[in-house]
Amino acid sequence: MINPMLEAAPAPTTFRERLSWTLRDGWTLTRREFTQMRHAPGELIGAVIFPGLMVVLFGYVFGSAISVPGGGNYREYLMPGLFAMTALTGVMVCATMVSKDVEEGIIDRFKSMPMARSAVPFGRATTDLITSTIGVAVMVVIGLLVGWQPHLGLAKTLTAFGLIMLLRYAVAWLGVYIGLRVSAETADQLIPIVFPVSMISNSFVPTSGMPGWLQFLADWNPVSALVQACRDLFGNPGALPAHASFPLMHPVATTIAWSLVLLLIFAPLATRRYQEMTR
Repeated sequence: MINPMLEAAPAPTTFRERLSWTLRDGWTLTRREFTQMRHAPGELIGAVIFPGLMVVLFGYVFGSAISVPGGGNYREYLMPGLFAMTALTGVMVCATMVSKDVEEGIIDRFKSMPMARSAVPFGRATTDLITSTIGVAVMVVIGLLVGWQPHLGLAKTLTAFGLIMLLRYAVAWLGVYIGLRVSAETADQLIPIVFPVSMISNSFVPTSGMPGWLQFLADWNPVSALVQACRDLFGNPGALPAHASFPLMHPVATTIAWSLVLLLIFAPLATRRYQEMTR
């Protein structure tokens, strides 16, 4: 006779019960990720130090050679671009971590546990969101030290950072999906792709000087919308020409739209992929 205390809890049937189950298990896995980081602190240290290095490198190396459209401090022009770059790196961070979990058999262990199937991708994306928040906070401190600052008040400043973390969370789900699809070696090789995507934008230079086809790609790049939204909300330099494209004229709405599209596509795809692996 089976001990009733050892029987698995009945599966939730209502939407509210399934949501609660997913959130509870997802948070448990998030805490597990941070527990693991205590034994491998290099991951957290890297996530914190890298953004700061970007501020110093681009701010002082590029800052001495590039003039800002309409005038102004280049480091103030630059910081929104670096914030956006940090948001985009969530793709490869999650892809690398998830693919390693698959190859090391950690995902196989999760298969045998009575947990919500969407909790594993949810926990990885949530861990990335929390870790990246720490990195952005470090970048803010260093940015303030090198001369950057927001000028339009607390509400708009918090809105800008909310957009940064929203896009970071959205691309994290893309990274989880990629990590469940490719090997760890392939995920590592895909990391350099992040930098061209960041560069083909208005992060470091205006798009108006680019060839027509490249300017179109740059203007419709989600990174460009986020960068322009941050410049507008921070009150940083970066005046737009009168004929600027729609994404740059409406950057807040465009950033939100891009983030929701990515979430609506890749959160279900990542969850479905994980469920296929656990059957």
